[in-house]
Amino acid sequence: MADAINTNETSELIASNKVEGTAVYDMSGERLGTINNFMVDKRSGQAEHAVMQFGGFLGIGADYYPIPWKMLTYSTDHSGYVVDLDKDKLNDAPRYSESEEPDYNAGYGQQVYSYYGVTY
Repeated sequence: MADAINTNETSELIASNKVEGTAVYDMSGERLGTINNFMVDKRSGQAEHAVMQFGGFLGIGADYYPIPWKMLTYSTDHSGYVVDLDKDKLNDAPRYSESEEPDYNAGYGQQVYSYYGVTY
């Protein structure tokens, strides 16, 4: 019988279930929220958006903020993702509640990327 292979994380890859719940920090190290999930392009296989959960109390009343995946950098120092934005930038950012998930189409993607000044 073959030995079990750890499929949760390697030096370059991480399983999706380990990304969900990972903390997101601003550049000064302040925690902004956590990765709720991420959206992957079906054809290219590339992650397009990280959906960050932010606000609320114990997950109640929290909003969900899609952030272009390419804005995130994994930090081994923080054991989480670092993004070059702060809470003030999130005030007017595209977001939705748990009951109002948007249609993740090209138009919505363009809106999200445009807000953050990232090429779609």
